[in-house]
Amino acid sequence: MPLSLSERTLAIAPSVTLAIDSRAKQLRAEGMDVIGFSAGEPDFCTPEYINDAGKFAIDAGITRYTPVAGTLDLRQKICEKFFRDNAVEYTPAEVIVSSGAKQSIFTALSAILNPGDEVLLPSPCWLSYPEMVRMAGGVPVMVHGHEDNNFVVTADMLRPYVTEKTKALIINSPNNPNGCVWSHDELMAIAELAVECGFYVISDEIYEKLIYDDEKHYCMASFGPEIKKQCIVINGVSKTYAMTGWRIGYAAGPKPIIKAMTSFQSHAASNANSIAQYAAATAISCGDKYIRSMIEEYNARRRLMHRMVNDIDGMSCNLPKGAFYIMASLKEIIGKSHKGRVIDGSTSFAEMLLDEKRVAVVPALAFGDDNYVRLSYAVSRQSIVEGMTRIRDFVNELE
Repeated sequence: MPLSLSERTLAIAPSVTLAIDSRAKQLRAEGMDVIGFSAGEPDFCTPEYINDAGKFAIDAGITRYTPVAGTLDLRQKICEKFFRDNAVEYTPAEVIVSSGAKQSIFTALSAILNPGDEVLLPSPCWLSYPEMVRMAGGVPVMVHGHEDNNFVVTADMLRPYVTEKTKALIINSPNNPNGCVWSHDELMAIAELAVECGFYVISDEIYEKLIYDDEKHYCMASFGPEIKKQCIVINGVSKTYAMTGWRIGYAAGPKPIIKAMTSFQSHAASNANSIAQYAAATAISCGDKYIRSMIEEYNARRRLMHRMVNDIDGMSCNLPKGAFYIMASLKEIIGKSHKGRVIDGSTSFAEMLLDEKRVAVVPALAFGDDNYVRLSYAVSRQSIVEGMTRIRDFVNELE
């Protein structure tokens, strides 16, 4: 009998984001001038005080295994952060540290899902959510948002999709890929629905600090003791502190769930990097004072990209309220052609744009809506101007 790979892994959809990024890097290696709007990470360097903490950890010999759930110091700092920023009380026993928020989400899903359990996913959503649900044995159920409501999926929109098989909802506010932010009342209604119908809420709050204008972030676990019992809050240091490569994420939730997640992680990965944990504790303990300039710069880039997208005849976008992404509509472009090649959706648009103008964007088909592309403004203003100018030229050449 020939050897083969598992059906589970063969069923995993390839990451479109990574494919576009890989192609862009290949073109750069060939000497091409590529503008990348595909990255999902800050372009800033990690603040120096965090780097210094990492160097200290190495010199001090903080290089051994830690408890699977993370060092007590880091978990205490995370609890202090929740109380300070979100008015939510957790103990270190209700927190687990992982190698990035992505691992935290997958570990949470693995801890709560049985085969066939359904997980509600407001769409467009981060492309890894449905794949992780499937890998954990669950069934993703997409609930589609609409541009005229900034893609926010409300409790009333979720309710028809709740069945006896519904085990969880994953909500991501501020949102990747569209930058929407759920309001206090919208989140409260979802919390009430979850308590009424009896399903978990996995609240991915990794973009919590990247929020603009008069918007405010609300932690899902802050809406009362009942929802807190059913809520797993996901966060990390990657986006807020420009620490994507340090790979530190965390989850907070009821003790039985955190205990189950710790057991799973003990066999799947053990502890997160000890040096990175020490640096993350330093980052979190210093609060927001070192990141304000980054947020101000993101805000300027956000407004610049929003204006330039809407200045292109045939493209449009809403002004995002958080994160560092824009969803640009292609509804008036799909069906047109460029040099004989027809644009039949977001993938062909992205491929042609990269081939013809050397600009990398992400097809929103990967996020659940083929009528859009995602653009990241985690790049310099100069790159935004150059890249958007190339996109304008490409669109103007369409027939």
